[in-house]
Amino acid sequence: MSKFSTIDIVVFVIYFVLVTGYGIWVYRLKRNKGVSDSKDFFLAEGSLTWWAIGASLIASNISAEQFIGMSGNGFVVGIAVAAYEWVAAIALIIVAVWFIPVYLKNKIFTMPQFLQTRYNETVSLIMAIFWLFLYVFVNLTSILYLGALAIDNIAGGGYFHLIIIVMAIFALVITLGGMKVIGFTDVIQVLVLIIGGLATTYIALTLVSEKFGLGKDVWGGFTAMMKDAPDHFKMIIEKPKPGASQSDINKYLMLPGIAMYFAGQWIVNLNYWGCNQYITQRALGADLKTARTGILFAGFLKLGMPVIVMLPGIAAYVLYKNGGIQAEMAPGGHFNADNAYSAILGFLPTGLKGLSLAALTAAIVASLAGKANSISTIFTLDIYKKYINKEAGEKKLVIVGRITIFAAMLLSILLTWKDLLGIGGEGGFTFIQKYTGFISPGIFAMFLLGMFWKRTTGAAAIAGILTGFGMSVLFNNYAPKLFGNETLLYTAYPNGKGGYEIPFLICMGLSFLFTMIVMILISLRGPKVNPKAFVLDTSMFKVAPSTLALIVLTLLMITALYVRFW
Repeated sequence: MSKFSTIDIVVFVIYFVLVTGYGIWVYRLKRNKGVSDSKDFFLAEGSLTWWAIGASLIASNISAEQFIGMSGNGFVVGIAVAAYEWVAAIALIIVAVWFIPVYLKNKIFTMPQFLQTRYNETVSLIMAIFWLFLYVFVNLTSILYLGALAIDNIAGGGYFHLIIIVMAIFALVITLGGMKVIGFTDVIQVLVLIIGGLATTYIALTLVSEKFGLGKDVWGGFTAMMKDAPDHFKMIIEKPKPGASQSDINKYLMLPGIAMYFAGQWIVNLNYWGCNQYITQRALGADLKTARTGILFAGFLKLGMPVIVMLPGIAAYVLYKNGGIQAEMAPGGHFNADNAYSAILGFLPTGLKGLSLAALTAAIVASLAGKANSISTIFTLDIYKKYINKEAGEKKLVIVGRITIFAAMLLSILLTWKDLLGIGGEGGFTFIQKYTGFISPGIFAMFLLGMFWKRTTGAAAIAGILTGFGMSVLFNNYAPKLFGNETLLYTAYPNGKGGYEIPFLICMGLSFLFTMIVMILISLRGPKVNPKAFVLDTSMFKVAPSTLALIVLTLLMITALYVRFW
């Protein structure tokens, strides 16, 4: 069932040749025009259209952690995990209207540059190092691991290490051409991703439909899933009551009901979409109108992503529950949720299996390329250019950028080879969200106050970094032992491993709260207007009627989704 036919291989090879060939054509076109400076390599300055920016944002965001990790979360908790996608659409509106104008007006090209411009060099250097470690040790590595795991399962096993190498090389081919090549090849990647993803969802729903004797009826399969697993179609997970099963507690630890909407869910999304080199880099080289439209276009596309990355996981749950699938088990004899997506792919007919494999590969490779380019940008412009070789010319910077890309990819291969970071044990999507969450509160507080409160000082920013990280460690690892399991601030729950823990999204919200308090108190001791504060003009935040229409449409659709599945 999981073997590839000749047609599947042909479909995949066509995708590979198409993306690689298009990337080489874009690169040669750029080189023939004599464009080879560092800003073009890292930012594709002025050359990405709004649709290329939007497509690139989605292609880079939807990766193995969504296809595999979010599908796995769909298997476990259901539609509630779609909050990450639908809140992201609102976060993208906020970023497009309020964040991007500040970046573009102040000619910000990297996030460490923002911190140096607004605060000081110390803050910038600390965070440049932080981001490099995060992007390599959490993001790049987990994308490579989860992607290889999924494709290996589809191929029948035994190819894990070969797949790691092939995906890394594929990503390198695209990345070494610079951001313009990444941006325009991402347009193809996102088309393949959506078409292949929808094909997988179609098969998943028809499998459910057939299991319940309804024939090949997509809508029948969807309604059958809602009847068979009603708990998987609720956006809000209820707080566990005394005597609740460990399974129900684990769901709440992952997505703590309505409380997460007053805590970490916003911090996760606003930090990711608004304060993240990996994402903002695509818009920083464009003019305001193009950048805004591209970001809002990505937000609109976000609304439909759960159909592609979450529904197959719920379908796998319903099929497994009713004896329709058997797949690799996790330790303890339970279904390994991270195998939910690949379990569905195993049922795809000839040809569609190759297309879905291409979609999954497109998502993985696009994310690897984007992340590697961001690592290269931060290291080259914020560390190498500033501290190692201040006199480096444009060509030298591009060479260093390419060497950095190669080094980052090689390190991620070494870390992934035997899963040295334990990504498989955590669950892919949770691993990324949890460990990114250790620094997200401090970063977001620092950016938010830095943009919109003129009194914020450099000393407060450094205190914010340390407070955010320290509070994250405290609440995630030590608070229940030190302060008890039930306090005014939180409730800790048994984690099934002999201890108690606070839902990590709640930990993130609490860390952000205390970070903001510390930063505000320190800043109040400084001047009323910090000399490095940004000059904000209200006209920066005005939007065109067409932009406003897209914002309203997006918000109406999100409202309808929440009303239906609340």
